[in-house]
Amino acid sequence: MLDVCLLGSGGMMPLPYRYLTSLILRLNGNNILIDCGEGTQMALRKKGWSSNPIGLILFTHYHADHISGLPGLLLTMGNAERTDPVLIAGPKGLERVVRALLVIAPELPFEIEFMEFTGDTEFRFQDYRIEAFRVNHNIICYGYTIHIDRAGKFNAERAKEIGIPIRYWSHLQRGERIRTEDGAEYLPEMVMGKERKGIKLTYTTDSRPTDSIAAHAADSDLFICEGMYGEMDKVSKAREYKHMTMYEAAQIAKSAGVKRLWLTHFSPSLLDPREFMGEVRKIFPLAEPGKDGKSIELHYEEE
Repeated sequence: MLDVCLLGSGGMMPLPYRYLTSLILRLNGNNILIDCGEGTQMALRKKGWSSNPIGLILFTHYHADHISGLPGLLLTMGNAERTDPVLIAGPKGLERVVRALLVIAPELPFEIEFMEFTGDTEFRFQDYRIEAFRVNHNIICYGYTIHIDRAGKFNAERAKEIGIPIRYWSHLQRGERIRTEDGAEYLPEMVMGKERKGIKLTYTTDSRPTDSIAAHAADSDLFICEGMYGEMDKVSKAREYKHMTMYEAAQIAKSAGVKRLWLTHFSPSLLDPREFMGEVRKIFPLAEPGKDGKSIELHYEEE
């Protein structure tokens, strides 16, 4: 099960009723934060979730509404006596930007590790498989697809037939190869079935519609996408500043065949996203307006 919480759904500036952009994912005690706008700490506290299990922070880009909450968050993690390192990943220039912000958060009791992307990248963090892909904003910006892979079923009867001792079964289920002292070798493919459908989430903000977004979002269980404007007279503004309307996000969701769409990163001028959902749902019926604290549990499909 993957816990997902949209901590902040606003863009540009915080409002009394809307924090700036951030999303948190929880899985097996390992948490990922995507973006860290001003107010992220308060949103976490309001949700009742701790910042301490966050082991990876991903940034889409380095505009202030996506990164200005980072120094305070790291200080809070340090004050909670965290000692494990934190990995921070994002577009090229990440370390320079973060080091500058850390001038006001010196002497953290944990190491910060950096991963900078210079193109589309895939990597693993704990039980997450992460794809970072370029989108189209007015500075370098990335979207992220998060996969929770699911191994095939373990065939206990087959393991017994082969004579694999029970003490090795859990290792084979984790994909480990076993070589015993007497020279016997046991491989996961001997007893594991075909890989099953996992969980897929795609997150993009601050971009014009691109083929890369639709391709990476294809068949996602949840697609969280910028819908900065709902007003019809803001289409030209979205194009000028490289943002997306709710209707463009809905078109991507439709073409990508996602199961569910959450809109986020709303303009401060957009007071109530719900008033536009009737037209949005004509394009993609399973669209929902994001809001601070909006949560969902994503489960594996039943077989």
